[in-house]
Amino acid sequence: MSLPTTHIPPRPSAGHPKPEAADRAFAPGEGPERLLLDDCVHCGFCLPTCPTYVLWGEEMDSPRGRILLMDLAEQGEVALDATTVRHWDSCLGCMACVTACPSAVKYDRLIEETRAQVEERFEREGSDRLFRNAIFSVLPYHRRMTAVAAPLVAYRASGAQRLLRRSALYRALPARLRNLEALSPVVTWAALREQAPEHAAPATTPKLKVAMLTGCVQRAIFGDVNAATVRVLTAYGCEVVAPREQACCGALELHAGRAPSATTRAQALIDVLDDPTVDYVVVNSAGCGSTLKEYGALFEADAQWADRAAVFAAKVRDVHEVLAELDAPATLRPLELDVAYHDACHLAHAQGVTAEPRAVLASIPGVVVREIPEAAICCGSAGVYNLLNPEPAAELGRRKAANVRSVAPDALAAANPGCLLQISANLGAEGDPIPTFHPIELVDASLRGEDVRTVLDRRRKLLRSAGSPS
Repeated sequence: MSLPTTHIPPRPSAGHPKPEAADRAFAPGEGPERLLLDDCVHCGFCLPTCPTYVLWGEEMDSPRGRILLMDLAEQGEVALDATTVRHWDSCLGCMACVTACPSAVKYDRLIEETRAQVEERFEREGSDRLFRNAIFSVLPYHRRMTAVAAPLVAYRASGAQRLLRRSALYRALPARLRNLEALSPVVTWAALREQAPEHAAPATTPKLKVAMLTGCVQRAIFGDVNAATVRVLTAYGCEVVAPREQACCGALELHAGRAPSATTRAQALIDVLDDPTVDYVVVNSAGCGSTLKEYGALFEADAQWADRAAVFAAKVRDVHEVLAELDAPATLRPLELDVAYHDACHLAHAQGVTAEPRAVLASIPGVVVREIPEAAICCGSAGVYNLLNPEPAAELGRRKAANVRSVAPDALAAANPGCLLQISANLGAEGDPIPTFHPIELVDASLRGEDVRTVLDRRRKLLRSAGSPS
């Protein structure tokens, strides 16, 4: 699939008058910063790591091409029209280009600032606007997410999902609706009901006291992962507090350009989790963790919040960073497993956390960690990207699934709920599906002494109950 390419006009000659503010794409003083735009020397190191450039080979769908469009838009040389916006919309925000860039271009800041201007100043088509509003009226709210997920569990458990996916009706559904169904979470009633306890302490004197983010999607759909995270942290010697009143961190909205609502959520979360007695704020979701670590940058221009947000952000750690810092407990039992580890983009590229999850998995006796080809290429989840851009997301999902299968693992581990949903949907559920887990689930199974075949068979049975999307 290829998107239309924006016509790039020649740069104005010397002395050409600068467009009036009203004619420029971005509001004065808003949008991508000039100093950050000028950091890009257009060397092209980003090209082979960019998922959309890999798929389409279009210059305007590469990081340097999108930066050029930002530059031209900032100068008023291209309009904020549907074609220009489409190139920015097609970016997954995976940050692989940030890792690859030799000039340390802050592309993450540039795309977020650009998207914020798009959402403020660009009038989307009615159906697209309604769809986006519908998504954000549900996803950041864990109770609404649970209310939506509950009938989906019944739909799967009744066998209706498997029947529909085998029918001609399924193939006749509109692509966006079919994609939504394909990504519906394959979870159990127990997972929906389970919650992390508000307070848990180890049997001995705590080595650390941590506050844990429970999240929105994570809390609503993967409550069992949150509960397992608390068990693992206490087994490693941590006292854990997980206040029930906490809500969404704002990551999904911030990455989609909805900065005002994201900022409001960030302030509310800081108010709940900002405890001077805790050593770390622990996160088990990659996308959330990258956003919490950037709260200092988010509030840097806000005199009232800047210092507090920066201090808070400095305490944020991915759960694997904390576990890797501590001694593994002697109670870990063997799990004879070959595990393919998928680098969630907002963990590997945005946070630079790659060694710690592998070390945590390898600390489980019997576990062998397998590397996946094209590890730097996004799976296509990318927050709400797979909902808004189903075709390229599905292509990337199939590509990731094929790379996973190529190493013939017993299971796949990924530290982000979106990645788990996306990869599970594309690995298929017929025959002998490859079960997917958060790494913490495997550590928890080891601590509990569960039989590895029971763990795998339970997850395979759940996947088979859904059937494969057509």
